[in-house]
Amino acid sequence: MRITDLMIKETMIMDLQATTKDGAIEELIASLEASGRINDQSLFKEMIYKREAESSTGIGGGIAMPHAKTKAVNEATVVFAKSNKGVEFESLDGEPAKIFFMIAAPEGAANTHLRTLAALSRLLIDADFIDKLMKTQTPNEVSELFDAKQAEEEAAKEAKEAKKEAKKAQQTPEVIVGNPNSDEFVVAVTACPTGIAHTFMAEDALIKKATEMGVNIRVETNGSEGAQNVLTADEIRRAKGVIVAADKKVEMARFDGKPVLQRPVSDGIRKSEELIRKALNGDAPIYRSEGKGSAEESKAEKTSVGSKIYKDLMNGISHMLPFVVGGGILLAISFLIEQVAGEDNVLFQLLQTIGGGTGAFHFLIPILAGFIAMSIGDRPALMPGMVGGLMAVNSNAGFLGGLAAGFMAGYVVIFLRKALAGLPKALDGLKPILLYPVFGLLISGAIMFYLFDPIFGGINTWLVNVLNNLGTGNAVILGLILGGMMSIDMGGPFNKAAYAFSIGVFTSSGNTNGAMMAAVMAGGMVPPLAIALASTFFKNKFTEQERKSGLTNYVLGLSFITEGAIPFAAADPLRVLTSCIVGSAIAGGLTQFWQINLPAPHGGIFVAALANHALLFLLAVAIGSVISALILGLWKKTVETK
Repeated sequence: MRITDLMIKETMIMDLQATTKDGAIEELIASLEASGRINDQSLFKEMIYKREAESSTGIGGGIAMPHAKTKAVNEATVVFAKSNKGVEFESLDGEPAKIFFMIAAPEGAANTHLRTLAALSRLLIDADFIDKLMKTQTPNEVSELFDAKQAEEEAAKEAKEAKKEAKKAQQTPEVIVGNPNSDEFVVAVTACPTGIAHTFMAEDALIKKATEMGVNIRVETNGSEGAQNVLTADEIRRAKGVIVAADKKVEMARFDGKPVLQRPVSDGIRKSEELIRKALNGDAPIYRSEGKGSAEESKAEKTSVGSKIYKDLMNGISHMLPFVVGGGILLAISFLIEQVAGEDNVLFQLLQTIGGGTGAFHFLIPILAGFIAMSIGDRPALMPGMVGGLMAVNSNAGFLGGLAAGFMAGYVVIFLRKALAGLPKALDGLKPILLYPVFGLLISGAIMFYLFDPIFGGINTWLVNVLNNLGTGNAVILGLILGGMMSIDMGGPFNKAAYAFSIGVFTSSGNTNGAMMAAVMAGGMVPPLAIALASTFFKNKFTEQERKSGLTNYVLGLSFITEGAIPFAAADPLRVLTSCIVGSAIAGGLTQFWQINLPAPHGGIFVAALANHALLFLLAVAIGSVISALILGLWKKTVETK
């Protein structure tokens, strides 16, 4: 398949009018929708922004490649666009983007499509080719340029394959990439979250730079089709250093004892020479898959303690959330059935069993603790962490005890790795299958039983009693804080902290005290609903595309999906965030002023009937949303004067 089979002329934009990143994305998506290549503009846009949140697709050099792989795409397509003025796209080099490729890949994209998209990514490393693209005036010229370039690449590839076959016939060892007379050899792994563009651009940039430097290099790619050109044990052994340019997890244990540079995939594209030089010079920390110490580890680029704790905590919460959502929704449905048919109803008992204390909700704290521990101590810490979390559940240490168990178990395993480092090499195979599980569980379990369970059990009981007996004034203040936190970063640390706190109170009370849950859910529903209302009633303050996107926020807001407001917050953070925080705080405070209890951790309006004051809960959400919408609508500038 040729690149021009995906880059159809009808979608090309030869003079992009947008002057902002959001405007450029809107214009590119509009071209896709007009050509019928996508079936759900809102979903596709959401996935585009989700990818942008991970790292900007403005890769530098005047190029931007926003992309998404989603069921919203009917047929794999690449939209080419050219901006004569340039667009501030938050590019990695800080320069405006002038050439755009919006890649739309369907969920079941064929391998041929993915290989074609990878080929496109590789072409964009060539600066001369980009210069020629900038000079094109018509879609025909763009297509002809790509066809000629791809034909040239294919011819070069065929020549290389022929040369390789000739070498095999002569039983001559294959040269990896680089100068065959050089003894300098490094290996690399490239990977990005979607595995479509950056993975292969980093591969090509590293190979191209290594060739210029006279360095042999072998690059493994972890793309959409899985790992390709997988590094062999012999190659890793011979390499002077390892480069891991990746934005997702790759297999690291094989690099034990090697100098390893771990960088974002964007550095593989932009800083390929720096990475190769550092790998050759051994200017990298020694990687230890079993946590062994090394004098060279002092060279490692340390992250802050706060960042490390947050990363570990988020690993636990992200794995816990499916249990919260799945179990919570089933639990909510069971409560609805109970109100109609009573607690003896078979369906009520079934859903309570599946979603409640003996089903999904029984796993919340063990899963949280286990994956916090795994983030710290890797796989050997998972089991001690989960058992510690289960002990916290059974001893009433609750959510706080589970948090402590996760961190404790992770560091216990790290301690064991250091303590057992001096054992004979012959016993290395016993460590992961015997020593770590037995001693990790014994030490973690003892600490939980004799120290954490009594301490956190007492704290948890005290906290629940305090919350249950809060005066109206104090409860309102807490509701204001929790509601406002849901809007500060809309899915980020503050949002997750508020949600985790409310889940902790909810589970500790036996899934009955939903006061904090009501505040958090009301606060989380406000931002998307406020955006929807503002874009509906203040039309002159929003573009046509923003108004269309605003309509989807009615559904997202009612469903308690705060993230629907993120694109608007990204485009105008001061006005959107400020107005949403005010409305969310008011909504959260009102739920506590009216003493609303909502015994369901997810579902939005669909579980509102479970609240002890359902109409007042909806009124709190409505008041907060209207206030936010009014602030935003009055404060935001009209489209003409932006």
